[in-house]
Amino acid sequence: MVTIPAPFPAARFRRMRASDARRRLMRETTLTVDDFIWPIFLQAGENDETPVPSMPGVARLTTDRAVKAAEMAAGLGITAICLFPYTDPASRTEDCAEAWSPDNTTNRTIRAIKAAVPEIAIMTDVALDTYNALGHDGFVVDGEIVNDETVEALVKMTLAQAEAGADIIGPSDMMDGRIGAMRAALERDGHQNVTILSYAAKYASAFYGPFRDAVGATAALKGDKKTYQMDPGNTDEAVRLVARDLAEGADMVMVKPGMPYLDICRRVKTELQVPTYAYQVSGEYAMLKAAEANGWLDGPTVMLESLLSFKRAGCDGILTYFAPEAARALKAGA
Repeated sequence: MVTIPAPFPAARFRRMRASDARRRLMRETTLTVDDFIWPIFLQAGENDETPVPSMPGVARLTTDRAVKAAEMAAGLGITAICLFPYTDPASRTEDCAEAWSPDNTTNRTIRAIKAAVPEIAIMTDVALDTYNALGHDGFVVDGEIVNDETVEALVKMTLAQAEAGADIIGPSDMMDGRIGAMRAALERDGHQNVTILSYAAKYASAFYGPFRDAVGATAALKGDKKTYQMDPGNTDEAVRLVARDLAEGADMVMVKPGMPYLDICRRVKTELQVPTYAYQVSGEYAMLKAAEANGWLDGPTVMLESLLSFKRAGCDGILTYFAPEAARALKAGA
């Protein structure tokens, strides 16, 4: 039922905008620190970090510094972080064996953070691209990114991360059938409480460029990812993919990228009514930071406005590199 307002001047919409108190009383959508998952880039070494030039304010962190970052995040009220490793090119192989090593950078960092900050939820990335000499999310055989063999490897990667103490598994590979295989393996090996946040609708987007710089995949990538990531022109397919991943055992679902795909977020939330997340990806972050650096936009204001747009579109949470900055801004404005 649509309410028809009284005619002007009986209805003056500006009345409810006349003061901050009234605007807050009628605000439909709010943003809180509980909405954030903070992505952190990792690197090998000790007490060191490497800035990512295409992502101002973002750096790869060694495990000890990642622990301090997690402590800082918990202090700001951020409830979850997501770990993405940089793998030295010399350690990248076509069989991607480092991906499921119990002592790789991600798994060592999970254990260290859990020992120091047990209350923070740790999400991990499940895909082969950062370990693959060819830069793809799956195995490459005769020029083809093969599905079923890749799923077997992703299951091994999932179990290694669960054993290390990961709370949330984030499959970002877009292989068919991987959620069912991961869920079955987690159940079988006693990890019933490990959550799966599936990148169910991940598009073949040009907005990922700075992220690939951060994890060292830009130079390694041969070809593109259009045979396994989604076509940007499709929406019905996104809903089908989300429904499939839920049927296979995903607990939450992700749309990636974020702001260019808010319509997908709204469709998923409205039609399926499930925990829905979006990833405000590296390209989105880099654009806003570049505009702020050039004085073209008010950085703190557009940051919060962009994050609010995800909530308004129906998202329950956002993966965002802005998480600490946004948390501080929300605290200052409280």
